[in-house]
Amino acid sequence: MKIVMIYDQIQSGLGTKDDRSLPLGLLKGPVGPAIMMESLLGQVGGRVVATLYCGWGTYGSNPDEVAGKLVAMCHKISPDVVMCGPAFDYAEYAEMACRVAADIESAGKAHALAAVSQENAETIDRYKDRVLIVKTPKKGGTGLNDALRSMCLIARALTEGTDMAQLKRRACF
Repeated sequence: MKIVMIYDQIQSGLGTKDDRSLPLGLLKGPVGPAIMMESLLGQVGGRVVATLYCGWGTYGSNPDEVAGKLVAMCHKISPDVVMCGPAFDYAEYAEMACRVAADIESAGKAHALAAVSQENAETIDRYKDRVLIVKTPKKGGTGLNDALRSMCLIARALTEGTDMAQLKRRACF
């Protein structure tokens, strides 16, 4: 199972909260939280083939254009699943993650999921009927390993087409 991760400037390791204008880019393989997920992904037959990233300000200045470019980049890479997040409680990243995941899912060329914390309630409400949104802790909160495991299990279920009703009740909003 080929996975693409989509991160903000912080999760990509290329910036801080203040580096909002980080341009859209691509790194081969896993970075950031995906490195923590490698063993979990291995257990479900997955591997991260690329990481796409974008600063909050870059996305926020033209969300339609940037989301479209991220979707197009994913189509070129042709993954089985795209994971947007974990966005934790960063509101701007949560919006980007959910929007891009929903756009990828609706395009029908790959499955997608977003991962955000409950602090992003408005964003969750806007997108929860369009894309799976995995529950994560807020930054510094407990439960990150469980959230990453859930992301991997959902990715496998999406690609295999297996029933995930119980998993969704436990792990998603």
